[in-house]
Amino acid sequence: MKLLFVGESWVIHSVHMKGFDQFTTTTYEEGGWDLINAFKSGGIEVEYMPAHVAATSFPDTAEKLGEYDVVVLSDIGSNTLVLHNDTFVKGKITNNRLKAIKEYVEKGGSFAMMGGYLSFQGIEAKAKYARTPIEEILPVNMMVTDDRFEAPEGVTPEIIMEDHPILDGVSKDWPHFLGYNILTAKEDAQVIAKCGEHTFMAAGNYGKGRTFAFASDIAPHWGSPEFVGWECYNTLFVNIANWLAGNK
Repeated sequence: MKLLFVGESWVIHSVHMKGFDQFTTTTYEEGGWDLINAFKSGGIEVEYMPAHVAATSFPDTAEKLGEYDVVVLSDIGSNTLVLHNDTFVKGKITNNRLKAIKEYVEKGGSFAMMGGYLSFQGIEAKAKYARTPIEEILPVNMMVTDDRFEAPEGVTPEIIMEDHPILDGVSKDWPHFLGYNILTAKEDAQVIAKCGEHTFMAAGNYGKGRTFAFASDIAPHWGSPEFVGWECYNTLFVNIANWLAGNK
């Protein structure tokens, strides 16, 4: 199985003010390696595309996406995929890559979105996937406003479908999370887990393909250190990839 993992990278530009003087520093960070290594533990071939690379290099047709069995977006806003530099800077017509993802799934591809500040609708609604082809193909509906549910006290998902293949070998006792994106399952969705009234994990079919939504982050801060270090972390995400690809 070949999986394309996109997002989970950022640049931090800091201003240091010391009395009269100031200077700046810049750092680049990636937050997806626990998940990437989890996929690899299941024998999955992973191609990682950081957010700044995806801006120009994410495949722009269903045919190009067809090189992958599964495509996963995590903490990367829709603008990065919609506003190619050729369009935003040069004013040229380019393919809508969200539509390419939809067509890819319709033809039998598999797609998942993991939660975070720039997933689903996101902080200040800046991820902006509501009312897009991505919302159409996912098994969940999104808010049109800031969709964060912050839970510094910790919340633990309730398992709804204990016999779902995604939960094979996964303990019923889950670690806590520190927040998630508020999602509502569509009528035909397989709701695997919930947090209160909100959908936490949902799977579904679209066209000839499969889709999956995970409402929280795969790494801190929403994805707590206890979750990332959980003995079932690798098993869970390998199961998700296998289910999406039709291997389960």
